[in-house]
Amino acid sequence: MADGPGGQPGDEGAGAVPVGPGDGARLADAAVQPGARVSDGGQGDPARRARLGQDGQHGPQGGRRAVLIAMATNLGLARMSEACGVSYDVPAWTMEWYVREETLREANTVIVDHHCGLQLAKVFGGGTMSSSDGQRFPVRGKTLTGRTMVIHGGQVLSTYTHVSDQWSTYGTKIIVPTAREAHFVLDDFLGNATGLPIAEHATDSHGATLINFALFDLVGKALTPRLRDLTRVTLVRDDTPTEIAKRYPHAGPLLGARWNEDLVAGCWPDPLRTAGSLKYGQATASLIVGKWSAASRQNTLAAAPKEWGILRRTVRLAKYLSDPAFSRKISRQPNKGESLHALRRDLHYAQQGTVTRPHLEQQTEQAWCLTLLTNVVVAWTTEYYSRAVLELRSQGREVSDEILSHISPGHSDNINFFGVINVDVEAELAKLDTSGWRPLRPAQLRELGLMP
Repeated sequence: MADGPGGQPGDEGAGAVPVGPGDGARLADAAVQPGARVSDGGQGDPARRARLGQDGQHGPQGGRRAVLIAMATNLGLARMSEACGVSYDVPAWTMEWYVREETLREANTVIVDHHCGLQLAKVFGGGTMSSSDGQRFPVRGKTLTGRTMVIHGGQVLSTYTHVSDQWSTYGTKIIVPTAREAHFVLDDFLGNATGLPIAEHATDSHGATLINFALFDLVGKALTPRLRDLTRVTLVRDDTPTEIAKRYPHAGPLLGARWNEDLVAGCWPDPLRTAGSLKYGQATASLIVGKWSAASRQNTLAAAPKEWGILRRTVRLAKYLSDPAFSRKISRQPNKGESLHALRRDLHYAQQGTVTRPHLEQQTEQAWCLTLLTNVVVAWTTEYYSRAVLELRSQGREVSDEILSHISPGHSDNINFFGVINVDVEAELAKLDTSGWRPLRPAQLRELGLMP
């Protein structure tokens, strides 16, 4: 990531230009590779670099890391600058010129792709499945995205995140907490810019609508939600009850409604064109889903996808009820996303987790900083889990992939949130091996009985 414009904080000269589209990758480098060197973009003036605090440990990368952590943990730039012992101008300037939704998305894509390539991440899952769910955060002050909800004890907003089966988060969106989550399921799913080959998506009951079932199928993907109250779900048949009972003596009584094939066939090209527009980014999925879900029954353009959706829901639920392995997979995936909610809550600890930034753009940037830091923690933990597993296997211990597939890198047990921590940088760097890895801690393994 090249450094920002030619002036110091507050300069607005003609040479001040925003950073380019490739900055997200180098922002990710700054987040996950503290020892990496980044070009100063020609800013060779020592006096100016001193004013910006861009020497030593408070260099360009240090400023970016400080901003990411300040936003993700909710400390804010002022408290972070005090904690780091640098001028407030440094994180403020970095925030102004580097931190935007597009650069944070690109940085997050780099981290997710790196995590996807780890051997242990492939044991967690193949990267072919994901889930999405909303999480509430308290919000202070006037904001268009906040709503007062008694169940949450005050004004809150929602972040809607998409999580892969490898524990990485590839999508984040700020939404109004009273809005229906089902409208936003397809947005980041279709906008996935990572290398994850996601083909199947799970939600809870809030994310499953007939429109979503239809659109997922029309764009070549599968919606496999974890539904509650299955006895209330209507399943359809394509023949008379008598014929269906003969063909399917056990499942026949569950198929309570007749599928209207003529309605779907009569306007089949229209849903296909809509799905094509969504797949190639010509229309916003949340807008289409919201409009079709609210349309009247007389609107055949909306009624046909709903009729197709009820057929796809019947097929999915039939597989869910008949295949125990499939049903366990569908139940397990949303649990990963809910586990990461706890990690995000732990990371977003300052000011009691209350969001104080009022504007949607600011809240989105903060949400992406939290997502980025969450993925950094997951990637870091996965890396060292992998090294621990290799160490145990090199000693002849049997560690099966079946067991490893059930462990979680999405926890905060290895993070120190409080207190003043003084780090001897040179001493810590001296501990690294030739590949830049920290040594494992065999003493703790012996305490757990995992090493002799």
